[in-house]
Amino acid sequence: MKKKINVITLGCSKNVVDSEKVMAQLAAGGWEVVHDSDESSDVVVVNTCGFIGDAKQESIDTILRCAAAKQAGFIEKLYVIGCLSERYRDELKEEIPEVDEYFGARDFTQVVQSLGCAWRTDLIGERRLTTPPHYAYLKISEGCDRKCGFCAIPLIRGSHVTVPMEELEAEARTLAARGVRELIVIAQDTTYYGIDLYGERKLGELLRRLCRIDGLEWIRLHYAYPAGFPLDVIDLIATEPKICEYLDIPLQHISDSQLRSMRRGGSKEETLGLVERLRKNIPGLVLRTTLLTGYPSETEEDFRELEDFVRQVRFDRLGVFAYSQEEGTHSGENLRDDVPEEVKGRRVERIMELQREISRENNLARVGRTEPVIVDRLEENTIVCRGRGDSPEVDQEIYVSRDGIGEPPAPGTFVRVGITSAGDYELYGRIVR
Repeated sequence: MKKKINVITLGCSKNVVDSEKVMAQLAAGGWEVVHDSDESSDVVVVNTCGFIGDAKQESIDTILRCAAAKQAGFIEKLYVIGCLSERYRDELKEEIPEVDEYFGARDFTQVVQSLGCAWRTDLIGERRLTTPPHYAYLKISEGCDRKCGFCAIPLIRGSHVTVPMEELEAEARTLAARGVRELIVIAQDTTYYGIDLYGERKLGELLRRLCRIDGLEWIRLHYAYPAGFPLDVIDLIATEPKICEYLDIPLQHISDSQLRSMRRGGSKEETLGLVERLRKNIPGLVLRTTLLTGYPSETEEDFRELEDFVRQVRFDRLGVFAYSQEEGTHSGENLRDDVPEEVKGRRVERIMELQREISRENNLARVGRTEPVIVDRLEENTIVCRGRGDSPEVDQEIYVSRDGIGEPPAPGTFVRVGITSAGDYELYGRIVR
């Protein structure tokens, strides 16, 4: 019998892609590979996140649970890879010695070889999908050249490295041939794509190539850095039917003093100008952003400015995080973490309460419309769908009753749904034949 290996993935969608590539190599090497499984296995590989405090704690807790399982004899070997072990390998070795080996965020060749497999270059781009089969992530670059004051990603993942277009095209064609209908383009900074390899931003050209691939119906763009946003991408989102009118653009803050301290490379005026241009030129655009509050020296005036910005722009999707001081970063080494934790928490709650009201109003405005959706999954009494403005895992869903419709459409099917009612972060509807 084949030996079984369980790969556990924590953190962001970029980690998901990394795990999927490692799993493909291990499967080709003769392992029976499962993902996030509760079944017994011979080996467990934990792909960790080390970005902020909560994510680091989740990774540590997972490693400890697996270490206990190893000590109890339920697993033979335990390996840890990814961002947490990239940052804290020496400390982890000392604190959790039950782990057989620790590998960093770019040591995938070594972990595969440690498990007795050759790293096969002919499998570059091959994936063992862990998402539902109708959507997948496409990671177009690794690392980041930005020097944002709060962010440890360049320390963990290194400098920006573009994946050549030909490799990405081949990977996307393989995914489409296997039934992927929605492709979600990701990187630490998607707008920087191409600068290191081609000498200029090439995101627009890459997207045009992806749009020509048969089988792909929706292409969605995440993690678009606002400073230096490539203007040709705006026109492409507006005119190319396959590209969803959706943009994940992490803005972090709007106060000029905070943006300067964060080393974001842009101003309030430039940010407002970009948002205005995006909304003007892309009809029906759904904007998602991420904000950071409680950054060192954030005053109540800075925060009120941020609240006013959220109220003014009315983002369709929004996440907000309390500042977490990270060693090795500019702010971690040079700024005092002077905003009390309870103040950070209250500010997060205030922004999210404001966003809840905005989200509900936006959803109520959609009642009565008929919209194209993709079926994500079937539950006992419900068909769960997403619209073009909703990314999986992070955005809202549309719930359709199965009563009276006969055989429900399979996951990955595109249908039209009439929106009948709305909640704060969910919609309800019926299939329109």
